[in-house]
Order: sequence, then C-alpha cells, then structure tokens
Amino acid sequence: MIIRNGRVIDPANKRDEVGDVYISDGKIVASKSEIRNPKSEIDEIDAKGLIVAPGLIDLHVHLREPGFSHKETIESGARAAAAGGFTTIVCMPNTSPVPDNPGTITWIKDRAAAVACVNVLPTGAISKNLAGEELAPIGSLAQAGVVAITDDGHCIQNHEVMRRAVEYARMVGVPVLDHCQDYDLVGNGVVHEGYWSTLLGLPGWPSVGEEAIVMRNILLAELCDHPIHCQHISTAGSVRLLRDARTRGVKISGEVCPHHVALTDEAIQNFDTNCKMNPPLRSPADVNALLEGIADGTLSILCSDHAPHADFEKEVEFDAAPFGIIGLETELGLFLDLLVHKHRKIDMAQLIAMYTVEPARLLKINAGTLSIGAHADVTLIDPELEWTVRVDQFQSASRNSPFDGWKLKGRAVRTIVGGKTVWTL
Repeated sequence: MIIRNGRVIDPANKRDEVGDVYISDGKIVASKSEIRNPKSEIDEIDAKGLIVAPGLIDLHVHLREPGFSHKETIESGARAAAAGGFTTIVCMPNTSPVPDNPGTITWIKDRAAAVACVNVLPTGAISKNLAGEELAPIGSLAQAGVVAITDDGHCIQNHEVMRRAVEYARMVGVPVLDHCQDYDLVGNGVVHEGYWSTLLGLPGWPSVGEEAIVMRNILLAELCDHPIHCQHISTAGSVRLLRDARTRGVKISGEVCPHHVALTDEAIQNFDTNCKMNPPLRSPADVNALLEGIADGTLSILCSDHAPHADFEKEVEFDAAPFGIIGLETELGLFLDLLVHKHRKIDMAQLIAMYTVEPARLLKINAGTLSIGAHADVTLIDPELEWTVRVDQFQSASRNSPFDGWKLKGRAVRTIVGGKTVWTL
C-alpha cells in the first residue's frame, strides 16, 4: 500500500509534512522500492487534504466481555473503535469474571485475536474481584501480558493496599491506572454537587471526592517513584494538583474524556440518563480548567471511557440508571471540533500526539508511530469534514450517547491495521 499526498503527522519522529507513506507485509517501509508484493497490485490511496497519522490509541475502553455481552462484545467494540479511527484500544477489567488472574487475561487475548479487527490490549485488576481488599497476582498478570493494572469502575480506598500495588507494579514494569473516587466523600452522589443537583434534588458528587484521591496518587507516585495515571479527570482542583506535581517531576499523569469538555452539568436538567457518567459532568469553571490543562500539557492523554449499556438499563429513573456513555465513534470528532476548531486550544499535531505517542509512552507499547519497521497501523483523518452524529448507525452494540444529532467538524475516514484497511467511511 502507498498513501500519497497526505499531511503526515508523526509526533514520535517530529514529522509534519506533506508526503507519502509506504507499507509492505504489514510494516512501514522507507520507499516504494522496498515494497515486496508480487502476488497482487499495490493499493494506492490519494490522501490529498487528509491527515495521515499513526494509528490512534484509546487507553480507556470498556468492552464488557466476558460477562456482559448484551452491552458490548470484543468484536462489536473493536468495530466501533475502527469506525472512530482507533487501531489500538485498552480494555478495562470490570467484567465477569474479573481479569484478576492469568487465565482470564489469556481468554481475552485469544478472543480478541479471533474476532477483533483492531489491536485489543488487556489490563489486569489491581485487587481480587475489584474488591479493593487483597492484591491480585500482579506479577503473574504482567507475565500474562497486561499493559497496565487498574480497578477502573472502582477505586481502592485503603492507601496501604494501593501503595503495595504501586510497588509491585514498579517491580514488574507496568503503570497503574486509577479511577479517582473517595467513596466516603462521594456517598450516593450521582451528579456534580452544585446548582443543578440542588435544583433537581439529585444527590451531589462533590469535586473533592475526585481530588482527594488524585492527591493520594500524587503522594504515592512520588513515594514509589513509579507512574500513576489518573483516569477521566473532571475538576479544576485535579488539574491544579496535577500541574503542580508534574512541574516537580512526579511521575503522575491525567486523561480527559470528550464529554467532560463538551458538556456541563446543565445537560442533566431534563434527567437524561445518557448524561449520567462517573465522574459526572461538571461546572463551566471546571470545563475551562480542563481546556487550560489540555493546552499547557498538564493533561497529556485523550480517551473515551467508552462505557456501553443496553437501552433497558438506561431507560429508568436517573438515580437508578448505570453510569457511563459510549464514545469510541464520537470522541475524535468532538475533540477535533472543540479543541482544534472552536476553542483553538491545541493544534492538529498536539491532538495526534495525545492519541499516539503519549499513551504509547505510558504503556510502553510499540505503537503510535510511523517509524520504519513499525506495525502499519495508520489513521486517515479529514479535519474539515462536517458530519452529523447518528447513533442508529453506530457499530457499537449500545446506543447510550448524549451526542445524537450533534454536528461536528472532522473525523476519521479510513482505519488501517497491520497494512489492511479495516474500516472506511
């Protein structure tokens, strides 16, 4: 395959130029003369007007399998990822059974190899059964091939248990990803504690419920000298804490999901359960702080927190509905529209870096680059394409998105994994 005339943005190699990309035997090669493909014609793609980027990585995805295949499967989630422009996704461990042992990790890897059209990388649980009480066998999980450990969907409340988890993770060389939620402070909160929670009579989820654990993680990352990554950051206080710690050289990082910059807690006023997520939609001041954190590099990674739920699960009272929305097929469009076009907080190269080199560096994986010899995972993006979100046309098995009908500017138009096109618009 030859991809011609596109704007090639490869942050790992500091490349940003109009040029060609050559692919042979599933790898990136230097020139047309190195393509060895005697059996078939060379596939030439004219990418004029398009961004040619390394395959995008989403390091926070819930695929729900095993155990909850009525919400999503590895196969349908991988198709949704491809349609969103993602060639590598990292799946979270809140499944049934929980991947807190090498056997379940092996099952996930085998299942993904059989049915997924993109690369699916498993995470292992920090604690047995995500209960936060007893550590999972972190060394065995690392040997089984997890790229990180996390109890996402849950948060270890015992700081001593979390400290030992970080120490073990350092021994085996995997990062720790943490869902930051202090259960005592959050209580039964379901929406941001503020004006709208008071007006609607819904239990509040205070910002400090996130910030207390972010502070804990900063202290442990400093103590253990090992990377801790704070998932789905949503408050101004968290951004401030991370900015200060990163300035001091602490191995701490944070990610942002599109819904936390596209919406505020005002969106819950009609009790739409598609606007219920954890952490919740926050205030306009929090959104502005997140945008500044993205602009100055405090928040270094973009992701979806893709959390599918069946219609019947969301079609209940707001209090009773599960947290979470789907995001794989809308996140790139939302971030392009908001960060690059409207707010102009970052440029296209920075956005690509937050989806490629930054997550690859955190996870220590061989991805997110167009280097010679790298796997030929490539995403073609039309930054000017205007389109309308239609959830009934999604590849995901679920439809729980608050963005149906939104008009966005910019989206992926072709996804290439290992030199093969797995999705095209």
